[in-house]
Amino acid sequence: MTRDVKKKYTNGEVTVIWESAKCKHAAECVKGLGTVFNTRKRPWINMEGANSEDVINTVAKCPSGALTMETEI
Repeated sequence: MTRDVKKKYTNGEVTVIWESAKCKHAAECVKGLGTVFNTRKRPWINMEGANSEDVINTVAKCPSGALTMETEI
């Protein structure tokens, strides 16, 4: 049984939404911005690891749509 998880992470400017059921583990996020997306840490998304523009650009490259975002800027 797969547990579907939906979590939100924010830095006050950008909110990243991760939906586990959609994730295909292509790791584009980890390869593209490891200072924010690190599966070896908990929580695995550290919104303070890079500026908002870099986070936005990396989330836009998610091939499965597991990562989406809301912007407050």
